[in-house]
Amino acid sequence: MTAQYAELKQQHRDVRDSYPENLNLRVHRALSWLHRAELCDDVDGKFVFLWIAFNAAYNNDYVDQQVSERSQHEQFLWKLVKLDKHKVLSKLVWQQFSIAIRLLLRNRYVFQGFWDHINGQISEAEWRERFSKAKQAANLALARDNTADVLAIVLSRLYTLRNQLMHGGATFNSKVNRQQMQDATRLMERLVPAVIQIMLASPNEHWGEASYQVVE
Repeated sequence: MTAQYAELKQQHRDVRDSYPENLNLRVHRALSWLHRAELCDDVDGKFVFLWIAFNAAYNNDYVDQQVSERSQHEQFLWKLVKLDKHKVLSKLVWQQFSIAIRLLLRNRYVFQGFWDHINGQISEAEWRERFSKAKQAANLALARDNTADVLAIVLSRLYTLRNQLMHGGATFNSKVNRQQMQDATRLMERLVPAVIQIMLASPNEHWGEASYQVVE
């Protein structure tokens, strides 16, 4: 069972005096947003707060601006999977959320290419080709039991969902997107604590400078 806020907060208190400042800052910020998410009583708000918590954990102030957010996610997830001694992420993908993940990967409404077509940016043939290739990549990752790649592909779908909310492209508590919002939130409720847990267990790993350092 993945630890939740209270347990993770105590773990951090026990070790923070001997941990690198940048790791402490990342974990402290991520925990604060995880806590806020746990207090939230609606799915939309909880998903947003969990996404902020994930960003707080991985975001790097010195990342190459030419690197896409998906590439950043991929690099971060590969590192986490490598450091995940207890296989928490693997269990999340292959046992706890295998059905929900497959449903998300087949859902056109969380695929950005579909919306690019709806907005007239690409043709129907183009979005369908992209969707087909994306499904092939996802199926290959699933067939190879590639946890990091599966999570990266899932996060790319959730990023579309995140954009819909953050840019006002969805109605609060809308019936239209309830299923994907519920599946996405349940997944993030397990993913974010797992990420923090792995980071806490890896103080000697280089996590980079956290964004927006605290300054006097």
